[in-house]
Amino acid sequence: MDAPVEEIGGAYDAGVLFICDHASPALPERYGRLGLPDAQFERHIAYDIGAAALTRALAQAFGAPAILTTFSRLLIDPNRGADDPTLVMRLSDGAIVPGNAGVDGAEIETRRRLFWQPYRDAVRQRLGAMRAAGPVPAIVSLHSFTPLWKGQPRPWEAAVLWDSDPRLAVPVLEALRAQGVCVGDNEPYDGALKGDTLYEHGTSTGLPHVLIEVRQDEISEAEGVARWAGRLADVLRPVLADPRTHMIEHYESRTARR
Repeated sequence: MDAPVEEIGGAYDAGVLFICDHASPALPERYGRLGLPDAQFERHIAYDIGAAALTRALAQAFGAPAILTTFSRLLIDPNRGADDPTLVMRLSDGAIVPGNAGVDGAEIETRRRLFWQPYRDAVRQRLGAMRAAGPVPAIVSLHSFTPLWKGQPRPWEAAVLWDSDPRLAVPVLEALRAQGVCVGDNEPYDGALKGDTLYEHGTSTGLPHVLIEVRQDEISEAEGVARWAGRLADVLRPVLADPRTHMIEHYESRTARR
């Protein structure tokens, strides 16, 4: 990997920025494999399988910019707050990460500065340029989740994660349900996470935003990616075409009420 961020060009007035926090299983050469066998980097603990391809397909469909990470979440998790205890994982879904076992505060700060911060900065700068070009951009974050967790199958084909801003989340949920998709509403994860990417760039700024997860077996192959890109493009177009979506609206985060 040459840079911590991949930036895909697109129209600054497209009205949407696609982002992918966990796009890649790659590691900088200096970190080797963090003491793990190669097979672990094919698992969800290293990246969100299929999410990068889905992000690129949606960016192309909308002629919109996209920003993706180029490093594994095992190095440092871009979707965690700077002081989150899970920022650098020492144990992930049963896998001990030897290269993270003895990591100290100085090393975590180095990883934040070299990898975590450039991604956050790239998203912030692109949003600023898009706001200057108009209209106010929506943020759509793409992730994927495993079909099984602790031996239990997950029934959802997709999930919509959100904190308190309903502008994209509710229409996307309703549209997917209308298509017969089994979709989780803040399941299997909760979208209210203080310090995560959308908390910083959406909840805290008033920009419209949503996180969409697709089950990994649905998008592990090109055919599935194309099918879901088409489905999500159809779902997103009406809400992104609504001028009311493109406003600065502040909603109280659910994390503040806990």
